Amino acid sequence: MSLNPQQRAAVEYCDGPLLVLAGAGSGKTRVITEKIAHLIARRRYAANRIAAITFTNKAAREMRERAARLVKSEAARELTICTFHALGLRLLQIEHAKLGLKRGFSVLDADDSAALVKDLAPAGAKPERLAAWRAAISAAKSEGLAPAQALERARTAGEVEAAQLFAAYQRRLAAFNAVDFDDLIRLPLALLRADADTRAAWQERLRYLLVDEYQDTNAAQYALLKELAGPRGAFTAVGDDDQSIYAWRGANPGNLAELGRDYPALKVIVLEQNYRCTRRILRAANAVIAHNPHVYEKRLWSEHGEGAPIRVLACRDAEHEAERIAADIVHQQQAQRAPWHEFAVLYRGNHQSRPLEKALRLARVPYHLSGGTAFLDRAEVKDVLAYLRLLVNPDDDAAFLRVANVPRREIGAATLEKLGELAQSRQLSLLRTAHSDVALTALAPRSAAALAGFATCIDELTQRAQHLSGAALVEEVVRRTGYAEHVRAETKDEAARTRRLENLVELGAWFGALEREGGSGLAAELALLAHAERDDPGNAVRLMTLHAAKGLEFRFVYLVGLAQGVLPHESSLAEGRLEEERRLFYVGLTRARERLCLSYAARGHRYGESFAIEPSRFLAELPQADLHWDGRDSEQDARAEREQASAAIARIAGLLAD
Repeated sequence: MSLNPQQRAAVEYCDGPLLVLAGAGSGKTRVITEKIAHLIARRRYAANRIAAITFTNKAAREMRERAARLVKSEAARELTICTFHALGLRLLQIEHAKLGLKRGFSVLDADDSAALVKDLAPAGAKPERLAAWRAAISAAKSEGLAPAQALERARTAGEVEAAQLFAAYQRRLAAFNAVDFDDLIRLPLALLRADADTRAAWQERLRYLLVDEYQDTNAAQYALLKELAGPRGAFTAVGDDDQSIYAWRGANPGNLAELGRDYPALKVIVLEQNYRCTRRILRAANAVIAHNPHVYEKRLWSEHGEGAPIRVLACRDAEHEAERIAADIVHQQQAQRAPWHEFAVLYRGNHQSRPLEKALRLARVPYHLSGGTAFLDRAEVKDVLAYLRLLVNPDDDAAFLRVANVPRREIGAATLEKLGELAQSRQLSLLRTAHSDVALTALAPRSAAALAGFATCIDELTQRAQHLSGAALVEEVVRRTGYAEHVRAETKDEAARTRRLENLVELGAWFGALEREGGSGLAAELALLAHAERDDPGNAVRLMTLHAAKGLEFRFVYLVGLAQGVLPHESSLAEGRLEEERRLFYVGLTRARERLCLSYAARGHRYGESFAIEPSRFLAELPQADLHWDGRDSEQDARAEREQASAAIARIAGLLAD
């Protein structure tokens, strides 16, 4: 497929700052990868001077693979194609000394960060309060603020309290020679703003920038882009204000307007040809999003056919809705001979998946639930993996911090902070410092004894690791550390306790499977786990939230729960975020290539009570001529029900035959 005129213009324009307003399904990734090839082949840019930045590792992998097909292999290896945070990490690894970090600094994940906030917070602070403090720290960093700046901005007692906790949090990170995820943007930004020589060096290092999903940038990310681009403005920003759905995590669609103000010479190219959807689906999407204000106008169009009418199912309740969706999926799969992975069911919140899972199980339909907690992200799994990481690499400070006091050993936050200061002064890792007599004599006797006990435990497990398989070592770690007893004591709910203990058994089984496939030692197995694909659905119907569906497309899409208070969500309505909810609906509509089905329940249930629900206001914003409301065309509905019944009978017969 050749580039259309607008795509070609976006690829070839390199003479100043460029905004490519790319509608859903308009080929934005192709524009970025083709532009990379154009910069190298026609504009003679060195590949190692080009950076393409996106928001997820998956998107970066896809972009890297597509770029590699367009440029020579040597150039492909030299390209920088990564996330904002990966680029920030690269800058910190090169410039760490200028920010007071020593080589090999740790990057805390979300769980480690939350644990640190809990350690610093007043005793007895409730979980929701801890979450609010962590969110406040993250929000301040997303704006590029240091603790002193956050304190200066604070107006209420609560904001002052959060800013003071932010300051203590940063002191603790410094003692640990660690940064958190938000620091991967904030610290590079602070360095580039403060140090003219470093700024000039990085502007020379990265001569051209391409930014994907630009509408999802927050204040700090946009500021980092400006510092790297410099006054030349040698960049292409690709985004779509109609798909900005992440305001709740700091994304600012207003950055689209900021580009025009900050770069008066900004050129804007609009991609409106959609290569995904039928015309009927696009008419619906255009009609809905027209209710939102726009800085730049666009209207998607397609050369595809009209397509089938958009079905709307009015159901009695959530269970009836799920049953009808499951029945229609079975019918369409039989009638169209379509693989299961071409079907997706999308919803506003994860809790809406429960009746759908039940209905699909009863219909014997394979499904994959996206958006739940991935196995490798569960706390008990991460804890045991952290122990194993320490056995393989005693210099892994992040792993040390995670499990030094899990299960509890009376190694508190103050002890760890003191240990971190000693480790920095001696240029050693935390575990190696814990083995030092000098370090232990600097601590209170009780703390020193607890720390020595932990170090001894790791030593013994390291010795055992020489003689045990990975699967057996998991069992040994759980036994030697008393981790199973820790889970039992910590988890009050019996069902949750059982699930957590089963996860530990499953982790051992996972190592066993890796070894049977020819594993090459514990370190290699840990690396495989660290890079394992955690969301491989196979040939199954996809169940996912609308947020998770962004960037994906399916032949058949079912958008459920279209009721007031659900979509648009009641909390968003209360906070005045109707426009973002409409964008979320628009994203859902434009995931469908051929067939789109919308549904809602007329009644809901809460605390044993039944109550009426109003259909979503967004249904009234759709072009009614493109909809088929089940129940309003009795003859067509009767025919559809007969076809669904036949499909269900055929499927049951096939299962019995198996």
